[in-house]
Amino acid sequence: MEKRELTCIGCPMGCSITVEMEGKDILSVAGNSCRIGDRYARTEVINPVRTLTTTAVVEGGDLPRVSVRTAANVPKGKLAECMKAINALRLKAPVAIGDIVLHDIAGTGVDVVATKNIRRVS
Repeated sequence: MEKRELTCIGCPMGCSITVEMEGKDILSVAGNSCRIGDRYARTEVINPVRTLTTTAVVEGGDLPRVSVRTAANVPKGKLAECMKAINALRLKAPVAIGDIVLHDIAGTGVDVVATKNIRRVS
């Protein structure tokens, strides 16, 4: 039997969670104070995922960068590949909140969307 110790990131409580596993089978989850912690722990030990938030370069805008995020969670193991793809972007102003700035990042099937408006400057 394997024990995994986690700190939950599902809510501000930051519970210390212990997951007992036999191979890929989860035998128990303990230490969480809510259902979010249970769900987080089970996902984290089997298939960890994250929402990626960062910025991308904007050319010709009132600001040099725009905040972006993945529209859904991506596999944790693909974060470096996702960042490489976003760092290679050179967006043209204007950019609007909700614009898809990159489709299917790193083959995950997840889009990257803008989370701020950037106006074009003359």
